[in-house]
Amino acid sequence: MAEHEVDLDSWPRTEQFRWFKGFARPHYAVTVRLDATQLMTQRKSQGISVFRACLHAIGHGLHAVPELNMRFRGDVVVRHDRVLLSSPVPRPEGGFSFSYVPFHESFEEFDKGAITAIAEARQRTTLEANTGRGDAVAYMSCLPWMDFTSLDNAMPDAQDCIPRVAWGKIVSECDRWRMAMSLQVHHALVDGEHMGAYFAAVQEALDAD
Repeated sequence: MAEHEVDLDSWPRTEQFRWFKGFARPHYAVTVRLDATQLMTQRKSQGISVFRACLHAIGHGLHAVPELNMRFRGDVVVRHDRVLLSSPVPRPEGGFSFSYVPFHESFEEFDKGAITAIAEARQRTTLEANTGRGDAVAYMSCLPWMDFTSLDNAMPDAQDCIPRVAWGKIVSECDRWRMAMSLQVHHALVDGEHMGAYFAAVQEALDAD
């Protein structure tokens, strides 16, 4: 997973980056309702895991928007070619461990890696929190118990610029299926336009055959 330093002298968002980077509370979240009809009526009937299909759609959305793969370290901004998708996996005895799933454009390739990473996390006895893996990662959570309308995440400090994604219960509405999804970002790197592009790309992936 290569990374590239962003040239602040030519980056169009340098002024915004420096402005929002100094905020005490620079994170913001947006929650939208996505259409999961194709996922629930077609792909699920084909034996495809709804959870892993959502995870892949999220990865598709993140990698469709370069700003969501940007991170800053002090005054240095980098862009990752690929990021790991990290989500909690319940352990048999209770609690959970974090999994780290590599992203592939191909769902078949992604699914193989996801199955392995999730199985490994389920057998761990430690949390495996990201204390040394670096910032080429995005955090996500599935909340299948709730059809939420908004969501906020626990953040360690104002310098944490790793995106957080959460998605909720998939519910039937007339002849469609809907689910809530939240994306929380650092405003020094991500604007509303980038949010919109992310959700459009996720919806595109959810609509895939």
